[in-house]
Amino acid sequence: MSHDFSLARERMVKNQLIPRGINNERVLQVMGKIPRHLFIEEALAGEAYNDHPVPIGEKQTISQPYIVALMTEALELKGTEKTLEIGTGSGYQTAILAELSSRVYTIERIKSLLVNARELLAQLGYNNILFKAFDGTLGWKEYAPFDAIMVTAGSPSLPKPLIDQLADNGRIIIPVGDRYSQELIKVIKKGKGLEQKGLGGCRFVNLIGVHGWSD
Repeated sequence: MSHDFSLARERMVKNQLIPRGINNERVLQVMGKIPRHLFIEEALAGEAYNDHPVPIGEKQTISQPYIVALMTEALELKGTEKTLEIGTGSGYQTAILAELSSRVYTIERIKSLLVNARELLAQLGYNNILFKAFDGTLGWKEYAPFDAIMVTAGSPSLPKPLIDQLADNGRIIIPVGDRYSQELIKVIKKGKGLEQKGLGGCRFVNLIGVHGWSD
């Protein structure tokens, strides 16, 4: 069966990512390698490499492959970064960040998802990831500053603690908008200022927390 999945991964990269302008070699390579089907329940494994999000329980989803690639590419990871991920979810995006960064600090408020992701990522041999069950909108102060921060849930605005915990020239990728649609934005910290760039419309689950939605 694994043979089928490697072909499915190849097709995903060739048909969904490259034609839409994803051209970072490291991102394409990692997405062609990581077994996305292991991050969702077995019954849905056949959907793993299709061009849409897949539910992972607890009203959460694993994002569409293209969106994962777009967000990852926008972080411009070179391999030396300390990266903070807000919303571990299935752990799929965490694995990609772990391949492309030096260390990943990932926060998930839903305990069961965190436990499952931690187990699977350990089985897959990742040892550069730290996990925390916590309100992601508060960031992870002890390990700040971070070179890159990825938020995988839609927020009403840019959470201030995350900006505070970003290193100079650090990048945040975050979906910002209302509960039903957001724009993916990239923010670069330049001294006391912020540079902001829109990456297009998207729809994510809600970012719950003190600096996000209340529930």
